[in-house]
Amino acid sequence: MPTPYKGLIVLDAAQGIAGPYCGMLLAQCGATVIKLEPPKGDWSRGLTTRAGSHSVMSTAFNRGKRGIVLDLATEEGRARAAKLAAKADVLIEAFRPGVAARIGLGPEASKADAVCVSISGFGQSGPYRERPCTDGVAQAFSGLVATNTGADGVPHKVGTMVVDVFTGVSAFAACQAALAEQAQDRAAGRPGKRRHLDVSLMQAAASLVVLPIAESGLLGRMPGEANVPAGSYPAQDGAFVMFALVREEEWVTLCRVIDMPHLPEDPRFTNFLTRFANKAALVEILRETFLRKPAAEWVALLQGARLLCDRVNSPLEYLADPHVVATAAAPLLHQPELGALPFPAIPGLGVWAEPSPALGEETEALLAEWGI
Repeated sequence: MPTPYKGLIVLDAAQGIAGPYCGMLLAQCGATVIKLEPPKGDWSRGLTTRAGSHSVMSTAFNRGKRGIVLDLATEEGRARAAKLAAKADVLIEAFRPGVAARIGLGPEASKADAVCVSISGFGQSGPYRERPCTDGVAQAFSGLVATNTGADGVPHKVGTMVVDVFTGVSAFAACQAALAEQAQDRAAGRPGKRRHLDVSLMQAAASLVVLPIAESGLLGRMPGEANVPAGSYPAQDGAFVMFALVREEEWVTLCRVIDMPHLPEDPRFTNFLTRFANKAALVEILRETFLRKPAAEWVALLQGARLLCDRVNSPLEYLADPHVVATAAAPLLHQPELGALPFPAIPGLGVWAEPSPALGEETEALLAEWGI
């Protein structure tokens, strides 16, 4: 595992998912990350399955950190937090814009050459800067929900908190770029400068919808679907099969494999544009077709023809899959109080099996260690 940030001090004063995930990825790269929480704890400790001061959510995004509790509603708590911020190489906060500065955790409280990461719903400026935001709100606002229309005709939120997680990854990437610039400054003998990164859920969500946004802006309307009839179809055994098409010849191959070689000759289904225009009729035909065999049989047939296809797995089915097991793609982490939890390895970085800190477990030790 690469540890380029060994010796780097990170103060993570964020709660939830996005900011803490950025901090956790820095910890995995060798940084010492101090998780600063209020006396009641990060609100993520109260969501998902819980035991003691831990929850699955808080564990997922705070592994490998050192935990400290300070009451920022008190003068003493704010003074101690400001001293921590003044020692940190990276400061992560996710308060409403303006709040961090008011309580002594804004960029101006950090080192002169610190990287400050401010995470918010709609950014640090603009008319919506103080508007409350969550993963679902960002999905709706950005157009992500509009692009995820289900078979019921209703636009749906993506089931997992994809925007929160991607915002954390985006903050990590931006932070790495800023740290690289710092290294260039030092190598060139230039004086260090503070870098303030404005990372929002809105921009992260829009980045996930980059293609529809770009094409809609070009056309002045919503573009048609790019690869009809790609999607998921129920099989005979109740499981679902999902496939994708990226080339016209794959449509011909699909029709041959499902024993409907005449479909490409139907003028309604000759190419991507005509298939989109006649999607409802085509999907109905394919649904009836896929109900003729169990999912495993369809997957074997389609994959055997080198088509982009797989079974729609539940998370438990993913964990049990032979390939996942063979590649140790979701190793166990033993979290005190909670027990053994499988966490996916971080792409490119690998396994991170360090437990998450209990609420404030190192408060006194850290304050004494740094003379605060």
